[in-house]
Amino acid sequence: MPVSVVVGTQWGDEGKAKIIDLLAESHQVVARYQGGHNAGHTVVVGTEKYALQLVPSGVFYSHVTPVIGNGVVVDLPTLFKEIDTLESRGITCSRLKVSSLAHLIFPWHQAHDAISESSLGENKIGTTLKGIGPAYADKSRRVGIRVGDVRDSKRFKQLVRDRATAEQKVLTALGGEQLKIDEIVENFAALGDRLKPYVSDTVNFLHDALEHNENLLLEGAQATFLDIDHGTYPFVTSSNPISGGACAGTGLGPRDITRVVGIAKAYTTRVGSGPFPSELLGELADKIVEIGREFGTVTGRRRRPGWLDLVMLRHAVRLNSLTEIALTKLDILDTFETVRVCIGYELNDKELSGYPDDAQLLDQVTPKYVDLPGWKKSVSSVRHYADLPAQAKALIELVEKHVGVPVSIIGVGPERNECVVR
Repeated sequence: MPVSVVVGTQWGDEGKAKIIDLLAESHQVVARYQGGHNAGHTVVVGTEKYALQLVPSGVFYSHVTPVIGNGVVVDLPTLFKEIDTLESRGITCSRLKVSSLAHLIFPWHQAHDAISESSLGENKIGTTLKGIGPAYADKSRRVGIRVGDVRDSKRFKQLVRDRATAEQKVLTALGGEQLKIDEIVENFAALGDRLKPYVSDTVNFLHDALEHNENLLLEGAQATFLDIDHGTYPFVTSSNPISGGACAGTGLGPRDITRVVGIAKAYTTRVGSGPFPSELLGELADKIVEIGREFGTVTGRRRRPGWLDLVMLRHAVRLNSLTEIALTKLDILDTFETVRVCIGYELNDKELSGYPDDAQLLDQVTPKYVDLPGWKKSVSSVRHYADLPAQAKALIELVEKHVGVPVSIIGVGPERNECVVR
């Protein structure tokens, strides 16, 4: 009864959707366990390119039931826009199940997000302003409205009105704009009615699927170093993308998980503020951004590029109990004369034994690099490990040596079949 978890090991944008799409073929259920529509997943199927934010990547397979788990915060306008777009392109979403325990995002959450971020000035977090953090805050304050509340239309409308009225007072005091309460209530009443067919007791559904020997794939949004507890705080997201979050976000238990696949790019990127030891600037940075098309799926913001950091990756192995690594975007480095890899950190002329537990310390470390010769040829047509250039194999072997788990999948292009499976 295998349950696999797919988790990003860097600061996001590692190509999780491609790997999830690849693995989904051998699974019957694909469940998203945290985050919201601040996460962008891009899947390329043949000549078609799909950008997902909330719908799990397994939606492209007719035998897969896509599930939005209880740990996700759901923005209904975004969800239905995504469903409408997919179905207009021939991808049915009728199998989608949305946990009754998941929390909903409302306009006041986005208003709070904007006020909070603007008040930070130069110290801003770099949030996507989607209302994710305030929605999770309401969940923790126990004043949130959940997906299951839409089942009773009359009660749902009253819940929305009561919360909007209460939040209006807070927003006004903070200098925010007036909420259009009647409009919000009517819009969300209609959205709630449309949501009803998708609402499900997903916890029991997932356990029943296990009892029927189905294979489950759990996908996280964002990544390890954006985790609210283990990331580069405060430059983090508002939930737990690490594999441990998969249990809380779906209702499955730790002993149900048998495989944890960590996704890492052959280099590193991050969006927004925060420390980045192996960050590149200048021409090399521009080259990676241009070749790798490193712009956010959701925000369109340019990503900050840097070399592959094995200190980070080794820490991600520990935090997530990774059983293996999928190394993506190897092809982006095809034209580089030299490929650098960070293998250690120094602070005040002393080598650190592990990844710092303080973002301020991380911002002060000096990375130690190994320089590898580039392979200077395209790897996009390679499908077998033996056919990879020796220089590319050297990079993969260096990763395995330093982090202690095997690289089982190597991405050599954006399309579903452009990979090497070992």
